[in-house]
Amino acid sequence: MAEITYLEAIREALFEEMARDENVFMLGEDIGAFGGAFKVTEGLLAKYGEARVIDSPISEIAIVGAAAGAGHMGMRPVVEMQFIDFLANAYDMLTNYVATARYRAFLPCPMVVRGPSGGYVRGGPFHSQNPEAGFIHTPGLKVVYPATAEDAKGLMKAAIRDDDCVLFFEHKYLYRRIKGVMPAGDHVVPIGKARTARGGEDLSIITYAATVHKAVEAAEQLQREDGLSVEVIDLRTLAPLDDQAIFDTVKKTNRVLIVHEDTRTGGIAGEITARINESCFAYLDAPVLRVTAHDIPLPYAPPLEDFVLPQVPDIVLAARRLAAW
Repeated sequence: MAEITYLEAIREALFEEMARDENVFMLGEDIGAFGGAFKVTEGLLAKYGEARVIDSPISEIAIVGAAAGAGHMGMRPVVEMQFIDFLANAYDMLTNYVATARYRAFLPCPMVVRGPSGGYVRGGPFHSQNPEAGFIHTPGLKVVYPATAEDAKGLMKAAIRDDDCVLFFEHKYLYRRIKGVMPAGDHVVPIGKARTARGGEDLSIITYAATVHKAVEAAEQLQREDGLSVEVIDLRTLAPLDDQAIFDTVKKTNRVLIVHEDTRTGGIAGEITARINESCFAYLDAPVLRVTAHDIPLPYAPPLEDFVLPQVPDIVLAARRLAAW
């Protein structure tokens, strides 16, 4: 089968799920005739019509609220945020209402809120954020952030079929840079399961999204230049976390580096470190280290963005420090 991009994999999942289930529909700004800001929904309107591909007003809280009501009534809405940064505008609806609806009133909320996220594209502070940490601590929400085209498709299909709200982060840097060959048949990747992106014995890098690829590149450099065997774990899902995969790699290599593009303070690296310390402390031969973005809004200027975000040399330097501990 031919390779398709990360973006095309997501689009393919949307087409297939709309064909499989007539209750699936799309809702968002400019997703119809325009095909979305990045053209993820291109072609859906022509195939499924205005009743199932709905261009919405510019109001994220209204879009999410409408989707929640539709979910209560048995529909399976897929909401697009034009940029995932604007998820902040729907924070109250998502955390106070959607996340608690099943617990409070036995109301199902099968809905997906998806959109482009992340930096490395010179998008500046309003179009490059990674706000996942603002939602992973809210019970009732699931958070997914794939790094490969295969996972982008498989996790999107799983998210649409899930009976809870899934926040689906799509890294815009990966949209057209990463390609994959889709498995035959109904390709579904389970939510809540990490994967081993690269096997190794000497230390582990735990990461997700775009930094998976930077971690693999760093691991290959460390193998080539230092003889270090580095394992890379791609979390894929951030809520719920795959504790077993995390603990297994700690017990295997005894040294852990956590890498993410989100800012350092309050990022998920702190939560993962706490879980490792609580459950696997005896297996550690060195402290858990972190490579993250700096705690500042993301600059627009390319040299400044490169400095703020984690890069391959940052990961290599931290891994060398960890291996020498």
